[in-house]
Amino acid sequence: MSQIGLQLFSLWKDAEKDFLGTVQKVASLGYDSIQFAGFYDTPVIEIKKVMDANGLKTAGAHVGINQLLGEELSKTFEDHHMLENNLLICPALPKEMRLSEEEYKKSAETLNEIGLRCKNAGFIFGYHNHDFEFESVGDQTGFDYLFDNTNPDLVKIELDCYWATFANQDPLQIINKYKDRIISLHLKDLKIVDGHKKGTEIGNGQLDFESLIKTGNSFNIEWFTVEQEEFERNPYESLSLNANNLKRLMNKVGVN
Repeated sequence: MSQIGLQLFSLWKDAEKDFLGTVQKVASLGYDSIQFAGFYDTPVIEIKKVMDANGLKTAGAHVGINQLLGEELSKTFEDHHMLENNLLICPALPKEMRLSEEEYKKSAETLNEIGLRCKNAGFIFGYHNHDFEFESVGDQTGFDYLFDNTNPDLVKIELDCYWATFANQDPLQIINKYKDRIISLHLKDLKIVDGHKKGTEIGNGQLDFESLIKTGNSFNIEWFTVEQEEFERNPYESLSLNANNLKRLMNKVGVN
C-alpha cells in the first residue's frame, strides 16, 4: 500500500536553524513519514528519539553522491540502519557526471556499483530526477540513458512528477514504462505564472494527480512523497494543504 511522506528539504531553512524542532513539527502537518535530505550535523540517535516520540517513520533519504562512494557509504549505512531506513536515493548527479553519453555511461556504472553495495547491506538504492535528465544526449535523453544502462534490481527510480512535467514529459508514460523500478513518486503541482512554470500545492495546478495516484498504486509504488520549494503562503500551511489534498485524492480513487 502506498504511504505519504514529506521531503524535509521543503523546510530546509527551518531545518538548518532547528533540525529536531522542524522534524517534530512535521507530525502536526498530517504526515506520518519523513524523507531526509541531510541531518544538519544533528546526531542520528537524537533524530531517532524525536521521530519515535512523534510516531514518525522514514520515507527514505536523499544522500549526495559523495556520501555514496567509498568509505563514506559505509558511514551512510551506519546512520540509516540506526534510523531504520532502508531506502537511499541519489538526489541528482553533478554536471560533470552528465556532460556526454560517455559521462552518462560512467555514471550508470557508478550507480550500479552503489546499488550493489546497498543491496548487499540490506538497502534499496534509487535515483531522483530533475528536469535536466530529460535533455537529449545523443539519440536519447539522459534519463533513459541512465535507466537503460543500470540494473533494474540495483537502481530504482524516484520519479519527480513535477520536474518531468516541467521538462514537457508525461509522468504517466514514464510510470508505465518503468513501472517495475519506481519506488517513490515525488509530488508537487505545477502552474504557469506570467509565462513561467512554478511549483504549487497539490490540486492547485495542472498535474493529473488522480491518474498519477491510481496508476502508482496499481504498480505498488511504495511512497507518495511531497516536496515543495516555492511558496506563496506560510510553508507549513502549504505543506498541510498538500497532505490534506493528497489524502483526499487517494481516498477519491480508492487508495487508503
